[in-house]
Parts: sequence; structure tokens; C-alpha cells
Amino acid sequence: MNIYLAGPDVFLPDAVEMGRRKAVICARYGVTGRYPLDNVIERAAADVSLQIFKANEAMMDACEAIIANLTPFRGPGADAGTVYELGYMAGRGKLCLGYSNDPTLYADRVRGFTEIEGRDGRLIDRSGLTVEDFGHADNLMMIHALELHGVPLVLPRAKPADLWQDLTAFEVCVRMASEHVAITKNRNML
Repeated sequence: MNIYLAGPDVFLPDAVEMGRRKAVICARYGVTGRYPLDNVIERAAADVSLQIFKANEAMMDACEAIIANLTPFRGPGADAGTVYELGYMAGRGKLCLGYSNDPTLYADRVRGFTEIEGRDGRLIDRSGLTVEDFGHADNLMMIHALELHGVPLVLPRAKPADLWQDLTAFEVCVRMASEHVAITKNRNML
């Protein structure tokens, strides 16, 4: 099984090394991790961003599953590009797995970015906009995409000391993907 390894990890100072670490974990479980930075892109090209987009979609098309790092990135929620990739894979009926190294509820994380008050049974931010509060770790669309197209979001019991280097929840996703392969293989043998 080829698994697309989505997430803001590509923005880390050690992004290439992170991809290597994730690929090693995947190999240990008998699956192949495909990391966006594995794509060969001409960085000086005028259309470099379009090349990255097309290469990432082609890589996703060649994979049977996605593991999305949905740890909050530059705000209270997951990285927008990663969310797109999760939706892309769900829309194609592929196995979707995801994790976040921050188990804090979304509404509680929003409080860290803006003032929130309760009004008419809803949480409202300082701009007067409703804050989603369904008791999930992130937006309901991601939570239910994972539940309906794979497995529920994997969360640690407590936030690890280093949100970006801890791969414990990632490894749980890899193990579940590997188990899915074994179950599917056994089912097909019957």
C-alpha cells in the first residue's frame, strides 16, 4: 500500500529528514510512505506553485491512502493545504487516516487567538462570528471525513513536549493502515 503523507511537516526546518523518518516507520509496517518533498520540482520555474500542486495530486492519485498531520498550524486549526489533500482523498474513496498532536478542543484553541463570549447558546468571537463548538479537536468536516472514510482522528492523551517532532500518533495511523491492508487481503482471499 502506498500512503500519501500529508501535513505542514514540509515547512519544518528539517522537513526532508521528517519525511525520511516517516518513510522508515511506514516501511517497518510493510507500507510505503510517499512524502510531497519526494517530488522533483524545478524551484526556479515561473509556475513552481502549479508544479507542486500537480505533482502532489499525481502522487495522491498513485496512493491508496492518506495519513494527514492535522496538528494546528499557524492558528487554531489544521493546515489548509493538508485539509484540501484530505478532502481530495476522501472524495476519491481512498482510506483516510489523520492525527493531531494537540488534543485540545477546537473551541478552546480558538480562545487562545481571540476573545470569545457565549451568546444565545453559541460561542461568538470578537468579530461577531460563531465559533464551531461540537466538542471536536477540529472542524467537523475533517472529523467526520476521517470517521466515514477511514478511522477517527488519532489524538494523544496529552500534548507532547514537541508537537512537530513527536511521531507517536503518526505511528498509530501507520499501524492502523497496515492492519487495514491485512484485513482487506484476508477478505479478498475468502
